[in-house]
Amino acid sequence: MDDITYNIVKEENNPKIKQLYWNIAFGLQDVDGLKPSEYMKELSEEHINGKKSYKEVQNEITSYYIKNKSNCNLNEKEADEVSTAIYEILSDKSFRFDFLTFKNYHKRLFINLDKEKYNPGIFRTYNFTKEEFILNNDTVQYQSYDLIEETLKYDFNEEKEIDYSNFTEEELINRICEFTSKIWQVHPFEEGNTRTTAVFIQKYLISMGFNINNELFKDNALYFRNALVRANYTNYSKGIKETKKYLIMFFENLLLNKNNILNNNDLKI
Repeated sequence: MDDITYNIVKEENNPKIKQLYWNIAFGLQDVDGLKPSEYMKELSEEHINGKKSYKEVQNEITSYYIKNKSNCNLNEKEADEVSTAIYEILSDKSFRFDFLTFKNYHKRLFINLDKEKYNPGIFRTYNFTKEEFILNNDTVQYQSYDLIEETLKYDFNEEKEIDYSNFTEEELINRICEFTSKIWQVHPFEEGNTRTTAVFIQKYLISMGFNINNELFKDNALYFRNALVRANYTNYSKGIKETKKYLIMFFENLLLNKNNILNNNDLKI
């Protein structure tokens, strides 16, 4: 009997795919109003053109911020470090569907940033609110910190039982929206919840064999976040009920190549 051999996964070498992954990584920083530095853009271009490996880019950006620790732009540092980690996760072929992977992605995204602010891979230990412009500075009600792990385990176990093979397109979109909305509402981390959710959902959908329009996360990261806000906000005194219609529009474009107009102004109450 012949031995079964394993093929080592090599670094992505298709310039178009590398460009797409970097675009997504940079685009997702829009969720928090962040932009990558010019140096990061230069390094990514060198990587896309084959002049540098991913590891060289990763090492150079890390070394750059170690050397310039006292006088660097902290917003650019966050955008650069997180973008580099997002690229690595998106280009990695491995994936396991469970809440530990979700937790691990947060750790990988924020491991090189301020540990006290981000607590990479650690669930928050307090409750919080966040004023949202589209809610006229009101907040979504997030899950209580003492129920984070229990809630995520429940949501992930429930999702594992879903069989998408016989779903209609409408059922598929509704279920993906439901799961995405639920894990985002838990908001398990102190910072970086939307970026972690976006990366995880992309990996999850790809692992199931769906062809997704990744360009959407590059161009509409803020819309994605605001759609999650509206999917989890109810205020009956103002006549407002949570709605997933905006998230549905996003996922219809993502999975079904529809051309719904995704306008952030439409989400403001």
